[in-house]
Formats: sequence, structure tokens, C-alpha cells
Amino acid sequence: MKKGIKSMLRVFLWIVAIIVILIWICFGYHRYKLRKEEKLREPLGQLIDINGNNISIYVEGSGSKTLVFLSGSGTCSPILDFKSLYSLLSDEYRIVVVEKFGYGYSDVVDEDRNIPTVLSETRLALNKAGIDGPYVLCPHSMSGIEALYWAQEYPDEIEAIIGLDMAVPEYYENMKINLPLMKLGQYAANLGITRLIPTLAESDAIKHGTLTNDEKNRYRAIFYNRTATVTMINEAKSVKDNARIVAQSGVPQVPMLLFISDGTGGTGFDKETWRRIQEKYISEVESGKYIELDCPHYVHDYEYGRISEEIKSFLRIRLMTVL
Repeated sequence: MKKGIKSMLRVFLWIVAIIVILIWICFGYHRYKLRKEEKLREPLGQLIDINGNNISIYVEGSGSKTLVFLSGSGTCSPILDFKSLYSLLSDEYRIVVVEKFGYGYSDVVDEDRNIPTVLSETRLALNKAGIDGPYVLCPHSMSGIEALYWAQEYPDEIEAIIGLDMAVPEYYENMKINLPLMKLGQYAANLGITRLIPTLAESDAIKHGTLTNDEKNRYRAIFYNRTATVTMINEAKSVKDNARIVAQSGVPQVPMLLFISDGTGGTGFDKETWRRIQEKYISEVESGKYIELDCPHYVHDYEYGRISEEIKSFLRIRLMTVL
């Protein structure tokens, strides 16, 4: 009996030892690859100092209107993620992509992500970069909360909001935020375990967008360095409180165009519920319009051609009429 127990214990310890060794090998390979990928992670835009940390801002094109793109939760490379869409708009407008802390080429910070702080950082970064408003905000997913808060607090700075399947406060009333799973993802990313599953790095932008091979490699390199960062996790911790703050101030009355997906691709909602909530929200906007798209959540990586044309039409006609 005792010999059996000792044998089982010995096998268990061997298994644990093998797992530990494999993890160390994986971690060592990950650190080696991160060093090899340094050139791929060289900033595409400019870095703006905000309280001792850098926020990445990318600017392309020129025009009488400035379109500011704000990414959703967990989008590791906003500059590249939005490229398929903004490359079709920069011939007429100045486009700006703001990569919040924890994303893309910006620094990772372990700080509270309450909505006043996040917005103040975005506005200060734009100001320091010499990018004046008013702005047309183009938020995807969770950053819809920031865009709505911006329009509530500083309406003179916002010409319009173009929601790329953006979130509105009601989504977060009953949404369950799986923080333990996010932390597990953080550990896996830090140890390099994500490299064992290459398909994880194949984003919608890579699979369905118009990125070049070099840009795809850049995206993958950023993915392995900016997945489930502590900043992203802190955002998730704060999102319900942030949504409540925005809900309490009502619906901002700025021209608004919402592109609404079929709810697949990570929303956590079925098609009917996902669409109903956004359509209910836009119904309270005096100068609002929505367009349903039969594609997943990252609409700008699938329907970039149609979205770009609809944006141009909206800004030429609807916005001009309102203003």
C-alpha cells in the first residue's frame, strides 16, 4: 500500500517537474521572440507624454473634419485594426487613432480606469499632439462609453459620433465580466503560452482586412506583447461603473450614425438583443441613424468599403444639414 502511494507521488512529482520545465522553456522562447520582434513593434505614429507615460497617436490624411478612432476592449493594435477603414477615408478627412494606455504602442499602466481619467488622457494627448477639435468620434465596442461621456461633458468638441458596433450603457447592466478568465489570459500571454496557439494572433484585421504582409507581422508582434494587459483588466473592472455614470447623464444630442453587427464575434449577446439595445438608444437621438450589417462585431474589418461610403454620405449630407 505504502509502495503504491510512493509510486503515485513519484509519478505526480515527475509530471509537475516536466510541466514546470516546459513552462520555463516556453517563457524563455517567448522572451527571445520578443527581442527578435522589437523592430516590428517600432511605433507607427507619435508618442505623447502623459504624466510620465507614453500614449501612441497616429495621424493620416487632411481635411476639414477630424475623425478620431477609439478602440474596443482588448484590441491589441488599434492603429492596424482600423487601417482597412481609415485608409478609405484619409483622402477626404484627417484621421486620428488614439491608442489608450495598455494598447498598441502605448505604455502599460497599472492605474484606475475610471471614465473621467480615461477621457482626460485622450483629450490631453490630442491637445499635446496639436490636434484640435471639433472631432467626429469613431468608437468601436467599449469605447462607445468614452465617446458618449465626451459628448456629454464637452459637447462643443464633438461634431458627431459614428459608432462602429459601439457599446451603450444598457449592455453593461447585466453583463458578466469574467475577470478570472482575463487574468488567466494575462498569465498565458506573459509566459508565452499564447505562442503555442498561433491562431490566437490571427485577428479579424489580419484575416479579413487589407493589411500588407508587413503589417500583419507587426500586428502579430504587438499581439504577443499587448494581450490582456493589466491596463485592459483594470478597464474591465471599471466598465460597469463607467457605464452607470454615462447612463445617469442621458443620451447626448449630437448627430449619430451607428453601424450594428449581427452580434457574433465576441459580444456575448444574441443577434436580436444586441441590435435591439443599440436601436433603442439611437431612437432617442434627434439626429440619429443606424445601419444593420450582416457581419461580426469588428465591423470595420469586414464591411470597410460600405462603412466608408456611408460615413462620407453621412458627413456630407446629414451633418451638414444639422450644422
